[in-house]
Amino acid sequence: MKLSVLVLINALTVAISLAIVNFYFQHSWYYLLITFSISLVSSFIVFYYLIERYIYSKIKLIYKLIHNLKLGKDLKDALGDYVAGSTDPLNDVQQEVKEWARDKKSEIEALKNQEQFRREFLSNISHEFKTPLFAIQGYIEALQEDGFADEEQSKQFLEKASRNLDRLSFLIKDLDAISKLESGEIPINYEKFDLVVLIKEVIESMERSASEHKISLVFKDKYQYPTLVHADREKIRQVLVNLIDNSFKYGKENGSTFIKIFELHDQILVEVTDNGSGIEEKYLPRLFERFYRTEKSRSRQIGGSGLGLAIVKHIIEAHQQTISVRSTEGVGSTFGFTLERVMQPFPIN
Repeated sequence: MKLSVLVLINALTVAISLAIVNFYFQHSWYYLLITFSISLVSSFIVFYYLIERYIYSKIKLIYKLIHNLKLGKDLKDALGDYVAGSTDPLNDVQQEVKEWARDKKSEIEALKNQEQFRREFLSNISHEFKTPLFAIQGYIEALQEDGFADEEQSKQFLEKASRNLDRLSFLIKDLDAISKLESGEIPINYEKFDLVVLIKEVIESMERSASEHKISLVFKDKYQYPTLVHADREKIRQVLVNLIDNSFKYGKENGSTFIKIFELHDQILVEVTDNGSGIEEKYLPRLFERFYRTEKSRSRQIGGSGLGLAIVKHIIEAHQQTISVRSTEGVGSTFGFTLERVMQPFPIN
């Protein structure tokens, strides 16, 4: 409701009341009209001044303050002179406050989720560091007490301590990598390359590991012509290595890992599928979190830093592309990611 209408209603209420009181005592229509006219005009002026001076101007200022703060302006700028642009500040204030309250509620929920994630992250990283550190400490103390009397046992302890040092080294290296990816310190060096050739290189380099896990790597080259993509070749190599290595860890013995390529309109979809035990649906949304493992009891047997999938996610998102996972318990899991496709002219026979 506009200010002038609001003031007029109040002025009419006062004027009619005074006119009725005057008519009651004077019994004159002439004095009633005079009283009504004078009361209406004076009440309108007084109410308009009071409401504008002490209420409406304050509401306008509050509205402008909320609006400007929502736009991210400093408090000093937000409190500048009001520029009238709204015909109904009361309604605008109501809407702005509602939106502001919704935004703040969302921010609070986000902060709570971040705090929960921070606590879990600190707990996980503490566990990941403590496990190899305590192991190394135990082997060193055993060697100090034994004094290298049993050379064979001492050699075994040193080898185990070395493996735990390697685990710590991998962990620190991956933490450094993911930190730089998040901050943008590691640039994406785009180039045009044949994805099929890269996949074959990765498979060749991982054949020994596949043999150790008793898993077959299957990649059927069904394209007659090269599959060109626009991406950072070495980082996509790391993505493929991490996903294939993940399929080894969670795949079943004598199982298979399938790498497939699908041509979309302006993208290439790459899928890495295993026929392992699969993952429960409730775990899938958190699968790309740092240090998140669906089976805590298998952490030691599985090994690794627990950051592989998180690194994969950051690399793909740094390419402005998407990564997803689907899984069925007892059937297996499929990780898929997209890359920018380089369109090629059809060959001329």
